[in-house]
Amino acid sequence: MNPLIHSLHPYPFQKLAELIEGITPNPTKPVIKLTIGEPQHDAPAVVLDTLAKSLSGISKYPSTKGELPLRESISKWAKRRFTLENLNPDTQILPVTGTREALFAITQTLVGEKQNALVVSPNPFYQIYEGAGILAGAEMYLLPCSAETDYKVNYHKVSDDVWQRCEVLFVCSPNNPSGSITTLEEYAFLIEKAKTFNFTIVADECYSEIYFGDQAPLGLLEACQILGNKDYQHCLIFQSLSKRSNMPGLRSGFVAGDASIMKPFLLYRTYQGCAMPIHHQDASIAAWNDEDHVIKNREIYTRKFDAVLDILSPVMPISKPEAGFYLWPKLTMTDEDFCTALYQEESVLVLPGSYLGRAVEGINPGSHHVRMALVAEESECVEAAKRIRDFLSRR
Repeated sequence: MNPLIHSLHPYPFQKLAELIEGITPNPTKPVIKLTIGEPQHDAPAVVLDTLAKSLSGISKYPSTKGELPLRESISKWAKRRFTLENLNPDTQILPVTGTREALFAITQTLVGEKQNALVVSPNPFYQIYEGAGILAGAEMYLLPCSAETDYKVNYHKVSDDVWQRCEVLFVCSPNNPSGSITTLEEYAFLIEKAKTFNFTIVADECYSEIYFGDQAPLGLLEACQILGNKDYQHCLIFQSLSKRSNMPGLRSGFVAGDASIMKPFLLYRTYQGCAMPIHHQDASIAAWNDEDHVIKNREIYTRKFDAVLDILSPVMPISKPEAGFYLWPKLTMTDEDFCTALYQEESVLVLPGSYLGRAVEGINPGSHHVRMALVAEESECVEAAKRIRDFLSRR
């Protein structure tokens, strides 16, 4: 057995299950889960109709590269969304079966050239970043995102010795869990470092279409376009239909960017075997071509956040994120104590923030926080907020 498997940490939801084992929630109130980031809104009808009409595709082996019409629809969407002059569907785009597997796979593709390689990640983070780095044989280097830095990474504090060893830099923007957005100035700094020290910026942008107001979050390729890096050197974006289109079960997304990286990544994936089924590709084309359902989706999230924040703001320090569908409040009690007591008294389940981070020099920037996913129906989210308010009023 690969000995590196023993270095993997338990997944956050496994730790949560162990935490609440033996605890009985309030029997007078149905359980409301604000834990997993699984969208509960309806999938768009146009996509479901297309999927139903495309089932004959199940009789064909899909190609790893994906069908050209899908890659073309992705290219057109990305060029519209990020105001790109060019995104070649033949050399700069690969459909993937969800960003989770693709984030893991790209790390295996990129790590191995440098000695004592580092995978650099924000902290807290999506745990796939860590698992991918560990199994690629790299050392994780974690950059704190704490309340003191407004939940953003201070990249200027990272030494050139770290950049020299870096092979993959994960950027999650909009960030999970805080909802912060990487700025153009930050991307300019990172792209220059990537060129100087020869590493790849991997931008996880799966929450980019859930934002509030008229200003869409900046994307990495968009930053490249503005900064004159028109071949997207050292840069890749990872996009998904899971959050944008409420279809986590379709397992559909894409990777796009630097063609010199995409070519060996395609070779790796040919052996890995993660090709998207033809009927999923047809459904994905319908999704990328339709923006109406995305606009309606944002409107639903805006209403939910406004309603929940009206209830919680008087009783806890909490604010609307820049984007995404999580709340990330700071607590006066430990996150595990908050989680277990809230579950027992009010039958509301949230995720301890420390499970999303790692202690570095004795400090876990996720501690004393919880992540609340506002993915359920508005009435359920409002009910959860009222229960949390009542819970805090007794403290």
